[in-house]
Amino acid sequence: YLTLPPGKKLTPTAEKRLTVMQTLDTLGAGFQLASHDLDIRGAGNLLGEEQSGHIREVGVELYQQMLEEAVAEAKTLAEGGEVSLGDEADYSPQVSIGIPVLIPDGYVKDLNLRMELYRRVARLATDEESESFAAEMIDRFGSLPGEVENLLQTVSIKRQCRKAHIDKIDSGPKGAVVSFRNDQFPNPAGLITYITDQVGTVKLRPDHKLVIKRAWNSGEDRLKGVTLLVKTLAEIAEQDA
Repeated sequence: YLTLPPGKKLTPTAEKRLTVMQTLDTLGAGFQLASHDLDIRGAGNLLGEEQSGHIREVGVELYQQMLEEAVAEAKTLAEGGEVSLGDEADYSPQVSIGIPVLIPDGYVKDLNLRMELYRRVARLATDEESESFAAEMIDRFGSLPGEVENLLQTVSIKRQCRKAHIDKIDSGPKGAVVSFRNDQFPNPAGLITYITDQVGTVKLRPDHKLVIKRAWNSGEDRLKGVTLLVKTLAEIAEQDA
């Protein structure tokens, strides 16, 4: 009443903030207010496409690990060094497919348990371990929701990305753009052969990014397409140059 111009209405977000402020009048309310504000405005785009607020679902430890890796790599480059291609198991490729990738709170209701499950997912090293984890989830919580299947499939894609030295892959309805780690690929000759065989649909840009033209109109199409793409590039990378 005192601060708004005449005739102007509060936005829904402002109303939520005022409601929260009215209920917090005890010691430590500042932290609670910050936590509520994070829920209201979202935590940004850190863990995927418009996944506001899911950082606390994944857990602070995973966020800290990602931040430490990014800071360490930035320091190495700033000091004139290079990030070794031999440390492929120590980085997390970025995979953007535009599909929900999470453990829904309706599937596993306990937050601490979900965080522990996310940590276990991050440690899955083989397809066999992923299958065993999926079987355990089904036994404990019931049939896997699509979001969990997407999560496990994305983890598998990331394993193939490490084999192919892929740092980032962005996919959409018209295909994908692949960024290689340090702009290097272990088998350049094999990559050139692959591009030649896919003439018109695959090209290497001057900035060393690989562009793949495809018709992936649905999230399911992109998931299948990206899975096949990274598997193919991983096989090429492991061939003798």
